[in-house]
Amino acid sequence: MATPVAEERNRTNIIQQYSKRLFGFIRNRVSNNADAEDILQEVWYQFSRVVDIDSIEQINAWLFRVARNKVTDNYRRKTPESLDTTYEDEEGDTHIKDILLADFPAPEDEDLKAIFWEELFAALDELPENQRNVFVWNELEDQTFQEISDRTGVNIKTLISRKRYAVQHLRQRLQNLYTEFLAD
Repeated sequence: MATPVAEERNRTNIIQQYSKRLFGFIRNRVSNNADAEDILQEVWYQFSRVVDIDSIEQINAWLFRVARNKVTDNYRRKTPESLDTTYEDEEGDTHIKDILLADFPAPEDEDLKAIFWEELFAALDELPENQRNVFVWNELEDQTFQEISDRTGVNIKTLISRKRYAVQHLRQRLQNLYTEFLAD
């Protein structure tokens, strides 16, 4: 076990080594720098609470998993409202918004919701950056295509097309989980 001084020096080195990459990772998933900075601060706070950092086998994976979880928590707190038009079943009745924002009485339902959020972010990570960004900005951050176009300089029709490809990928990738939600 490292001495307290060596442990602190090691923590400082890790923070310096990963801060910029973690911030970029988080910033790509949230709407503004302030949210990204807050989430990064939460990651470092959680890291500071680890008693023995040598017990973490892969610090890189651990930090990015914590960051992803904090981003997910951030989206849950903001309760997005525009998801209802993106995902619906064959009859157009059930919306993913109902799943993500529902208050589930049973702990296993809450666990399933958490799994869904994790899978959603994993599926989003599989997308090309331009498709992922349009989907996140429009669906999770409730920005209009006009706002996105004004900010990025990309034509609205191109943005709509990118979002359509993202939605197709997400529907295919999350079909099993979606079916599991609807089966109850």
